[in-house]
Amino acid sequence: MKLLVTGATGFLGQKTVQRLHALGHDVTALGRNEAIGQQLESQGIRFTKADLRQCKDIMDACRDMDMVLHCGALSSPWGRYDDFYHTNVEGTRHVIDGCRTHGVKRLIHVSTPSIYFAFQDCLSITEDDPLPRRFANAYAHTKHAAEQDVFLAAETGLETVILRPRALFGPGDTTIIPRLIRANEKGFVPLINGGMALLDVTYIDNVVDSLLLAMHAPPQALGKAYNITNGQPIQLKRLLDLLFARMGVPFRGRKIAYPVAALLAAGMEAMATLASRSKEPLLTRYTVGVLAKSQTLDISAARRELGYEPAISIEEGIDRFVQWWQKGADGHSL
Repeated sequence: MKLLVTGATGFLGQKTVQRLHALGHDVTALGRNEAIGQQLESQGIRFTKADLRQCKDIMDACRDMDMVLHCGALSSPWGRYDDFYHTNVEGTRHVIDGCRTHGVKRLIHVSTPSIYFAFQDCLSITEDDPLPRRFANAYAHTKHAAEQDVFLAAETGLETVILRPRALFGPGDTTIIPRLIRANEKGFVPLINGGMALLDVTYIDNVVDSLLLAMHAPPQALGKAYNITNGQPIQLKRLLDLLFARMGVPFRGRKIAYPVAALLAAGMEAMATLASRSKEPLLTRYTVGVLAKSQTLDISAARRELGYEPAISIEEGIDRFVQWWQKGADGHSL
């Protein structure tokens, strides 16, 4: 098939286009990072430099495509609402309009379980559970708004599947685990409430598997959203112990009470706001909340209706990440 992948220079997008290319599909990788785009081109993958905010560029990219896999988004716990809105909401509308205009058969939209987060413990969340009255940050708010446009597109004839993958990790990750490693190197990893929070993570290849399953999802799965995780809820401290044991380095964790961490984060956010800085503070209230509060997802719908089954366990995923990271220059260059 002829496939367009947005956000193709990001973590999930890169892995997706590489897998699709290896399977023999005619893939166009769309993204903003020219350096990574050149790496993809060196692998024989067509690259188009474009920004989701540019309507004409996105609509043109959808021409002649059989399906679009929309992995692109502005993802951060901190930033200006307008920036998130222009990329996540308007950008998704541009993709939808491109699909409609050029007769694209199916749109696979990557959303986020961040829309569920309400700064409280919540286990086994299903796709149909009530959402918070107020979203935790601009990212969650705009990703939810984008979902509403995708649901509306499904009601008006476009085949759609929405995926909500949780906390992606694996070789190529430049955010979640690398941040923890650097915090451990520079001083310590904060264990808010002792690191006892129960959470879900998802190995990157398992998420790519879910995208491929969504491409071939049966009619009863269309127009729906699905949680995607490794299906192995794990305590944060257990995850960190596993990571640093595999790396062969001492784990430097320091317990911090949640109220103290939340107060510190609020102060850092206030300072960043007063200074009109766009750079993310060292701590945000959202990050503190995610590290302190248990949140796990029910993936039975994805298993039942998409045939999703996580193939790579957390333990094997950590091993693969560590092998990649310890290669040195290659692991740290992306």
